Amino acid sequence: MKLEIDTDRAEILVDGDRRVSMWSDEGFELVSSLWVKSGWNQKHNYTFSWFGVPIIQLPEDMIRYQEVVAAVQPDVIVETGIAHGGSLVYSATLCRMLGKGRVIGIDIDIRPHNRKRLEEHPLIDMITMLEGSSVDPEMVGRIAGEIREGESVLVVLDSNHTYEHVAAELEAYAPMVTPGSYIVATDGIMRDLADTPRGAPGWTTDNPANAAQDFVARNPDFVIEQPGWAFNESTLSKNITHWPDAWVRRIR
Repeated sequence: MKLEIDTDRAEILVDGDRRVSMWSDEGFELVSSLWVKSGWNQKHNYTFSWFGVPIIQLPEDMIRYQEVVAAVQPDVIVETGIAHGGSLVYSATLCRMLGKGRVIGIDIDIRPHNRKRLEEHPLIDMITMLEGSSVDPEMVGRIAGEIREGESVLVVLDSNHTYEHVAAELEAYAPMVTPGSYIVATDGIMRDLADTPRGAPGWTTDNPANAAQDFVARNPDFVIEQPGWAFNESTLSKNITHWPDAWVRRIR
């Protein structure tokens, strides 16, 4: 797609033959999609922290995520991928504010300085960290054993983002998700980043969004569904996100 932005005329020329007003929902979506793509390449999401811990996420996704946590009020949040630990602390913060819930994080390699920072964090009492592969059957069984009967569960997949790995995680963790809750396959934006300097050509198919789409095609108990916004006084309806087609909701 070719976009030409004319700020004098407040128009966006799309592919040389269609004009869209900058002050329309479509104009906003075109510009914001370009901004998200450019921002990803420039590591905009590598500039934030949460309560002193780096959090490598797009803030818009974090706000939408907290809306879901507030609505679902899970007893357990399982997160694959820890990195610096900011997402674990963010989830633990939400649980503390709700007065319920705890967080289980898994990573194949928890760096000593990251572990130390998390172990010294005021919210560590709400966090369990496990080191190992998120798709190792022994690890999956260990996590399932941490969930008590009757507890509601939300899962966030943010480790290895290849199609193969995310597909395996979806199969392993979706059974833990309770009806009405979600398993979130993050960073599907990879499919739109193949032509960026930091991208890779294979990402057009090798990405979490494709894995999520194929998973729901095989599993009728799940659908891909962007959660409804808790508040909206605009005419907009689409998330600005690094997580397209990420919200896999269990419907039964």
